[in-house]
Amino acid sequence: MAENKELQNVADTLNDENPVEAADAKKNVTASKGKKAGAAKKSNQVQDTPVNRTTETVMNKEEKRMELQALGMIETRGLIASVEAADAMLKAANVVLVGTEKIGSGLVSVMVRGDVGAVKAAVEAGSASAARLGEVIAVHVIPRPHGDVEKILPQAK
Repeated sequence: MAENKELQNVADTLNDENPVEAADAKKNVTASKGKKAGAAKKSNQVQDTPVNRTTETVMNKEEKRMELQALGMIETRGLIASVEAADAMLKAANVVLVGTEKIGSGLVSVMVRGDVGAVKAAVEAGSASAARLGEVIAVHVIPRPHGDVEKILPQAK
């Protein structure tokens, strides 16, 4: 602000002495105001910095990692067997519960995600545990499901 007043004073002084130099000084005042206004506009925008690029890269890697994870599913007859299956799967391996789906007629599906080996181990443990309490209808592991499969999966509750 003080810099603009100084430049304006110089322009006024030069205006009296030399009109050509005064015009140049006024251009400098206008240009400096424009730069500050432009700087204010740019500060509101997200700048392309190494930190922002790293954050985007981490997010992309996380999305890709989720795409590469296996999907394991166990379908049981009865809620108790499905709860037991979910508990056994989560305790047996490093997997994450995707969700459950109550289908009807007492059928309940439980879904987990993780590395292929972990999901296979979890599904095996879960189906064995559920079989002791109820009826296991189906067991399946999809090693690398397509990205669009995510659209039909239930959200974890």
